[in-house]
Amino acid sequence: MAEVKILIEGFTSADQPDGEEEKTCPTITLVRDRDFIIIVDPGVLEDQQILVDKLEELGLKAADINLVFITHSHIDHYRNIGLFAHAKTLEFWGLWSGSRAQPRPATITSDIEIISTPGHSTDSLTMLVNTNQGKIAICGDVFWKEGQPVVDPYANNAQELAHSRQTILESADWIIPGHGPMFKVNH
Repeated sequence: MAEVKILIEGFTSADQPDGEEEKTCPTITLVRDRDFIIIVDPGVLEDQQILVDKLEELGLKAADINLVFITHSHIDHYRNIGLFAHAKTLEFWGLWSGSRAQPRPATITSDIEIISTPGHSTDSLTMLVNTNQGKIAICGDVFWKEGQPVVDPYANNAQELAHSRQTILESADWIIPGHGPMFKVNH
C-alpha cells in the first residue's frame, strides 16, 4: 500500500467577499509507493525553504523526489516545481523527463491511479491512492475545501466539474482538496 502525507495544508481567500486581497497556497502532499517519492502540487510559498524544511523533517531532500504530479496548470499549484529539477513531471499533457515527453500513464503503480477530472480547468487530474486508510483522492481544485466552493467562480465548465466531483465522491474514502485539510467522504 502507498503512503500519503500532507506536507503543507493549503488555504485560499479566493472564496471570500470581493475587495479582499487574495492569498492562496495549495495543499502540498507527499506520496510514497515502491521506488516512487512523489510531490503533488509543489505550490506557491512565501519561501521555498518552508517546503525544504518539511521534507527534511521526514529525512528527505528535494533531490530525493523522483516525480512531481501537477493536478492542473494554475500557477498556484506548480510555481515551485523548479525545486525538483531532476524529478520527472506528470501532468495532463504527459510524463516529462527533461525535455522529453511520453504519453500520460493511467497508473504509476498498482496502488496509484491517475484520472481526468475536468471542470475547474480542462487539464485537471486526480491521483487516486490506495492506502491503509482507504482510497485517497488528491484532486487539486475539483474541491477547494470540504464542501467548498459550492459554485466555483473559476470553473471553465460547471457541468463537467459536477461530474468530476461525483466521480471522486464515488471513488474515494478520503479527499485531499486543493486548498484545505483532508476530509472523509460520507458514503
